[in-house]
Amino acid sequence: MKHNFKNLKIWIIAMEITSDIHNLCLDFPKNEVYGLVSQMNKAAVSMPSNIAEGSNRKNTHFKHYLNISLGSSFELQTQLLIALQNKYITQEKTIEIENKIIEFQKMTTGFISKLG
Repeated sequence: MKHNFKNLKIWIIAMEITSDIHNLCLDFPKNEVYGLVSQMNKAAVSMPSNIAEGSNRKNTHFKHYLNISLGSSFELQTQLLIALQNKYITQEKTIEIENKIIEFQKMTTGFISKLG
């Protein structure tokens, strides 16, 4: 079964997270541009990108892409905590974005289960 990725709630929230991360990283120190900023943006972009790429495949292959997207979300969650640890972001901003990531993880896990 093919899915229209633009209509999937997990893709929509992944796009929001990607935008949040991009905007958040604009204020990071310049010495992190090729380090943490690059890693966070890559992980964030990977989330909706893998959903979109897999949406045109059969469910067994789609689940594989969803799992890659899910893995990227855990990677991003860790990088977000590293940014907090390095005092690049506030606790409040960390909680706000981490809650979105956790919501994405729960929704994606549920969606994978429903695909069978």
